[in-house]
Amino acid sequence: MRLTIVHVVQGCHVWGDVNGQPLGPSRTLKVKRGAAVSIRINCPMSFDFVQLAGPKLALGASLTHAGTVRTLVFAKRGVYKLQATNVESSEQMGMPTLGPDNTLVLTVRVS
Repeated sequence: MRLTIVHVVQGCHVWGDVNGQPLGPSRTLKVKRGAAVSIRINCPMSFDFVQLAGPKLALGASLTHAGTVRTLVFAKRGVYKLQATNVESSEQMGMPTLGPDNTLVLTVRVS
């Protein structure tokens, strides 16, 4: 399964599908145990990823840079919750946005 983080005017960035179509600042996925989810940063900002709930994931370094892909493998059943927060603000990056920058939340239900 693949997701992207894309730039939008309202809220700066959101989860997107593999083609970059916006899906919103929060997303819930249902996958089978052992599934991998790849997240490509298509937004020009870098993001910090943290795990908020669920069995421990091998996240590696929290920082993920623009243009790179982070792949997460969900080896155990459970409900995982991850948060992605932009490191640079839209103002620092000179990007036009409306409203505050979104904090992205991804919930993954593993059966």
